[in-house]
Amino acid sequence: MPLTTTTGAALKKALRSTLGPLRHWVRRFPALRRMLMPVLRPFITPLIDRLVLGYGDWVRQEAALVTAERTAIAWHVAALGNSPVISVVMPVYETPEPLLRAAIASVEAQFWPHWQLCIADDASPSPHVARVLAEAAARDRRIKTVRRPVNGHICAASNSAMALATGEWIALMDHDDVLPEMALYELAAAIHAHPEVEVIYSDEDNIDGAGIRSGPYFKPDFDPELLLAQNLVSHLGAYRHDLITALGGFREGFEGSQDHDLVLRATRHCGGEKVRHIPTVLYHWRQFTGVASFSESAIERCIATSTRAVTEHLAAIGVKDAEVTRAPLVPMFNRIVYPLPATPPLVSIIIAARDGSPHLAEAVDGILQGTDYPAMELLVAVSDAATLPEHGVAPARLRIVQSSGKFSPSRLCNDAVALAQADVLVLLADDLVPETEGWLGALVSQAIRKEVGAVGGKLLHAGGTIAHAGYVLGVGSPEVVCGSFCAGLRANDPGPSGRLAVTRSVSAVSAEALALRRDLFEAMGGFDAANLVVSLHDIDLCLRLRASGLRNICTPDAVLRHLRRTAETETADVAAVQRLGIERNWLRNRWGVMLDSDPYWNPNLSLERADGEIAPRSRRTPPWHGSGRPAA
Repeated sequence: MPLTTTTGAALKKALRSTLGPLRHWVRRFPALRRMLMPVLRPFITPLIDRLVLGYGDWVRQEAALVTAERTAIAWHVAALGNSPVISVVMPVYETPEPLLRAAIASVEAQFWPHWQLCIADDASPSPHVARVLAEAAARDRRIKTVRRPVNGHICAASNSAMALATGEWIALMDHDDVLPEMALYELAAAIHAHPEVEVIYSDEDNIDGAGIRSGPYFKPDFDPELLLAQNLVSHLGAYRHDLITALGGFREGFEGSQDHDLVLRATRHCGGEKVRHIPTVLYHWRQFTGVASFSESAIERCIATSTRAVTEHLAAIGVKDAEVTRAPLVPMFNRIVYPLPATPPLVSIIIAARDGSPHLAEAVDGILQGTDYPAMELLVAVSDAATLPEHGVAPARLRIVQSSGKFSPSRLCNDAVALAQADVLVLLADDLVPETEGWLGALVSQAIRKEVGAVGGKLLHAGGTIAHAGYVLGVGSPEVVCGSFCAGLRANDPGPSGRLAVTRSVSAVSAEALALRRDLFEAMGGFDAANLVVSLHDIDLCLRLRASGLRNICTPDAVLRHLRRTAETETADVAAVQRLGIERNWLRNRWGVMLDSDPYWNPNLSLERADGEIAPRSRRTPPWHGSGRPAA
């Protein structure tokens, strides 16, 4: 069992912090990986399995669940009928014989019987490839093969394999990977439950030559923001056949990032509302086999083609001046820099200062001196005149907004917005200083996008660890409503699957650093200062923005640091604590189950903490449980 004691939790955190960057660099350089892994695997894999991830326990529990309920699954398979036929498309080139046989066998072992396996041999010189494919085709009429006369690489080979397909759906599979026996059944069940969908994707993990699984990517639901940074869909990815036909299949010249290019074009064509995520592992990537894939052996070309695919996608949706660069912490992922107008909009920075704030003067100086944005005003909202910055003389760009009554950040912000002059608002805590001069431009360039609601940055504790990088709803102790994503990790930690290193959608961001357009703030009626006096007003506003169809996002390009030490605590009287409880209950009554089902937090991840730790057991209800027949 994974460690559960306080000591165990601390050890897991230390191991994650140490091994995370190591795994990133080992994966980036295949030669280094192939040299080190045979030596380190016997020690590292069990250590990560038991102490860091606990993933082996999750795998065993899922396997036991399937074994115990095979009768119910078989009944559901029969009840679904003989549609859809799912055509698994597999380009093949020089695959080692054991791996090729294992890949084909994993399709033959599927619970869902209505499949085709369409294989294109891309002119492999080794005779075993043709022999294995001929044996497979002779063994099962659902397996179709074709041999290309010349090697055309993965896009051409995939299109040749796709030309064999007659199923209503296309699923993509690499020639040395493995499908779990549930994979195509889960796809079929999702298609029946959601007939409007056109793209489906699942979670995925790695599998080595010994069959040991590791490195799961428990993904969020569809996030077009994250898709720009990385191929979120990847494997197992499935597409309606007529959608791929309309797109013309894979585009030659995008080898190495051909799947990323395909899904960008597909989702642009059908819309994000027709993309469905199955939150369970339905694909096992082969790792540490000694055979480098195209994307491993030509990493620079893969990055270049991904950049090109994203650039063309942005141009196609009308974003022609955005710059696609590499994410600084994880260079294989994309960073999108959106341009500011030739005349950048005026920004009103609003600080709701706590009574007697000891860091306000330093924060004000830090913002005014450490920001390179050309057009801003700074409003400090206070309810106690003694809280004003100590230097006394207000700079030209600073205004004081004084309100009566007890300190209420929601009311102070509303009062300040009423007096603000700008079309873009940035709300800040009273102890934040910028880490980089471009922080404000990074927030504003995102906030002025028409599809975006609230924008948050990455906030650090005074000691340099992460304080906030977006909220995860439903995470934390039972009396709270959210947790801060990856709080406590090092500032340069890329986070689970690199998500701390890229811009991504979140359910909510903190009002300690929140940017949005003024017209949106006013359209939402501002903060609910009547019901949310002391806290949670930011969560409520973000959920209202999300309900209106806008996306809230968090960008790692705006980094600010708290001046308060992590260990500092604030004194709260009994009335304030009681008020906080009242406000939590009010928020729960208003938003209900939305607070317990964050689309950007996978049901296989823990609700105790927001750092990507795997839950003891998935909270997902498997499809056969809703099939009308009790589980066996």
